[in-house]
Amino acid sequence: MKALALVDAPDHVCCRYRLRAFEPALRAAGWTLTPQALARRAFGRLAQFARAADFDIVILQRKLLPRWQFALLRRSARRLAFDFDDAVLYRDSYDPRGPHSRRRLGRFGQTVRGADTVIAGNDFLADCALRAGARPERVQVIPTCIETTRYQPNPRPEGATGLELVWIGSSSTLQGLEQQRALWERVGREVPGVRLRVICDRFPSFDGLPVVAVPWSEATEAADLAAGDVGISWVPDDLWSRGKCGLKVLQYQAAGLPVIANPVGVHPEMIEPGASGFLPKTDDDWVDAVRALAIDPSLRARLRTAARASVDAYYSVAAWSSAFVTALAEPGSRIPSPRSRPFGHARPPGRPGRRPHLGMKRASLPFAHDSSDQKHKHWEGRAE
Repeated sequence: MKALALVDAPDHVCCRYRLRAFEPALRAAGWTLTPQALARRAFGRLAQFARAADFDIVILQRKLLPRWQFALLRRSARRLAFDFDDAVLYRDSYDPRGPHSRRRLGRFGQTVRGADTVIAGNDFLADCALRAGARPERVQVIPTCIETTRYQPNPRPEGATGLELVWIGSSSTLQGLEQQRALWERVGREVPGVRLRVICDRFPSFDGLPVVAVPWSEATEAADLAAGDVGISWVPDDLWSRGKCGLKVLQYQAAGLPVIANPVGVHPEMIEPGASGFLPKTDDDWVDAVRALAIDPSLRARLRTAARASVDAYYSVAAWSSAFVTALAEPGSRIPSPRSRPFGHARPPGRPGRRPHLGMKRASLPFAHDSSDQKHKHWEGRAE
């Protein structure tokens, strides 16, 4: 069996974590995976779409094609899967035009309705697909997963002073960290000895909070994370962020770090307050959480053990490999494993989540999610 994946790039983070991570499991099941960067120009795409007929399944990752291009791909592909780990039907958190786009929404709807299988990275994204008209039996929720064997927790020696917070991400997501400048500078003032390790290709500066600049490298990111003490994540409370799949949180946990994150999107599903980290709502809560971890090494040790156990059980490649292979090989099937289910079925044990919106009528387009309780309502969108 042969699978063609049309992606941003074979080395793009989404392809690495959501597709190539499962290559060993696919090979064991008799599959080959061929990732290809989706051509930028129409002529190149037409050639790719023509070759799609040579494969048993085509995986379109995140891309929202113009109507005529999608129709050609759909005609050529024997079976078509759509994989997405971002709220691609919206613009991102930092776009000055706001989140709503008629063009994105229209293309998203045609894609999830036309695909044989829709693989969503979390329940919010699966709900978006259902609202856009995807058939429920075709929607699977498979989270972004971590190859935990790459990460070796490395707690600092007993007696080491200070506390090193860690943040990892791209230049674009660094904007979220920088928006909270007042918070980080307050943490630096009120918690003695704290510093911030930033693993990125660009580095901020904060008054009173020393920044340890670590250039990102795929080869060293696991060790660079494990060298810190506590992982942090802050995302805006908006539609785009609710679609995020929490990769940095999972990396922190795989590296054996307790995590402090604001309670937005998947953060509350990944972090158990007081057991594997903290979910502070206010600036005071953030300062208290950092201070508690700074002064109590035994608390850090307990939380780091629970954090690693959580990602091993619920978000590791090993836990989800069978589900991924089944999602490709048997579109529309109900996967019996509690770690993989059609949208709305059982969640992993001990991992409560938002109740899914099943049994609803298909919403007419355009639509939006309410910012306060994630219910849905119609909206008047603007043309992009």
